[in-house]
Amino acid sequence: MAKINGNEIRPGNVIEHQGGLWVAVKTNAVKPGKGGAYNQVELKNLINGTKLNERFRSAETVERVRLEQKDFTFLYEQGESLVFMDSESYEQLELQKDFVGERAAFLQDNMTVTVELYEDKPIGISLPDQVTLTIAEADPVVKGQTAASSYKPAILENGIRILVPPFVAAGERVLVDTNELTYLRRAD
Repeated sequence: MAKINGNEIRPGNVIEHQGGLWVAVKTNAVKPGKGGAYNQVELKNLINGTKLNERFRSAETVERVRLEQKDFTFLYEQGESLVFMDSESYEQLELQKDFVGERAAFLQDNMTVTVELYEDKPIGISLPDQVTLTIAEADPVVKGQTAASSYKPAILENGIRILVPPFVAAGERVLVDTNELTYLRRAD
């Protein structure tokens, strides 16, 4: 950890504040006509996701935290737990499904994910931005609806519901954005 001045906080920096870990989402340097300059910072808690707006004077110091990022391989699901293996040491890591959130449905066997660690405790997980999945169900195309670009609902093999173009049928493989839960294109 390194101490930095309040006016050196930039978006993306992780700081220790009020006994928790916070990531700076937005920063705005303010120089009022009267009084000292300060940095208006929008913070997001890394553990529970709550947001907080704080003012940091340039004379204040805060602890900047460096997070360790490690690659893990998804092995299997066991009840409400997800089991991963460290790609270097082969140690296993067990995380609860709610830690990963709704994106847990996109986990596939042997998928590589990045886990953010602070003092060897997992505080965040990143899945690949795109995954290839099969369309399990898709509504048939209604002829004559060509006036506007229309999308139809479809259900993926993992149970997630997305909107796809009318030409996509059940059984086709598609590329899906795991962050936005949206259709990108047909898979090759």
